[in-house]
Amino acid sequence: MQSENPLIADFVKMVNSAAGTFAGATREARDSARERFRETFGGLDFVSREEFDAVKAMAAKAREEAEDMKIRLSALEAKIGQ
Repeated sequence: MQSENPLIADFVKMVNSAAGTFAGATREARDSARERFRETFGGLDFVSREEFDAVKAMAAKAREEAEDMKIRLSALEAKIGQ
């Protein structure tokens, strides 16, 4: 049921306009914050997940090789010490 009172109709128009303005301001603030975040952190050198996993695998292999070398060195030292 629509009201034919011009005062109420004008109030409803004003509220609708304010809601639209608020939604636009919210979008603008979100976009501005996103752009500022990109400017701030865009220059940093972050690594991708694939690069991180590759380096992690290389480090694990290096640790295993170091442990093997320790065992071999201990065996050689024991052999020389006899």
